[in-house]
Formats: sequence, C-alpha cells, structure tokens
Amino acid sequence: MDWYDSLAKPVWTPSPSFIGTMWTVLYPIIIVTFAYMIFRVARGQAPPSLLIPIAINVVSNIAFTPILFGLRNLPLASVDILIVLATIVWCMVAFWPHSRVAALALTPYLVWVGTASVLQLSITWMNR
Repeated sequence: MDWYDSLAKPVWTPSPSFIGTMWTVLYPIIIVTFAYMIFRVARGQAPPSLLIPIAINVVSNIAFTPILFGLRNLPLASVDILIVLATIVWCMVAFWPHSRVAALALTPYLVWVGTASVLQLSITWMNR
C-alpha cells in the first residue's frame, strides 16, 4: 500500500475507508442481482447469452486489485476498470427485457465504477 500512497492522486480521491464502505454496500447488490439473473437463465426464463457480460464483469472486477496493487500496472488497471464499466452497461442493457428491476439494481454499481474509472484514469495520467 506504500506504493499506492506515494502516487499522485486527484484532490477528490476518496479515503480508503470510504472505498471499502462502498464495496461493502455494493457487493451484496451485485451478488443478488447476478445470482437472480443466473437463476433465470438456469430456469429457461432468460437466454444463456446473459451469462457472458456477467462472467466478464466478475473476472475483470476480481482482476483489478491484483493488477493495480500486485503488478502495480496503472495503464492495465485503467483498461481493466473500463472493461468493468462497459460490462455493467452491457448487463443493464441485456437484463432490461428480462428484468427491469435487475437492470436498475445495478445503477449504484454503475455510478461507483464510473467514478472509480475517472479516478483510475486520472491517477494513471498523473503518474505517467
């Protein structure tokens, strides 16, 4: 974490405790929403193609921390978080015809990752 602390960051960078709190709130929403849509696919109530953006989102989300803090690769972390952001939008669009509630439930996740994407891109730019 010393490495990350030493990076130049925008003045509006949230505190680590705030970031942790946000993920603590968001992960249950994400898990329930994705599980609900996976259940609908399993019951034949939604097409299997819905699993593609879910899978890409989960893998990309999990990969972000090791890429940023393990590899210390700011550009790759920026690409990764943009993939997370894009797959949230993809999920919302894909879920909409099958469950508007599930699509809209991802809105806080979209807002947070959108903000985190701007932050990550800013940090990458400031430390190039």
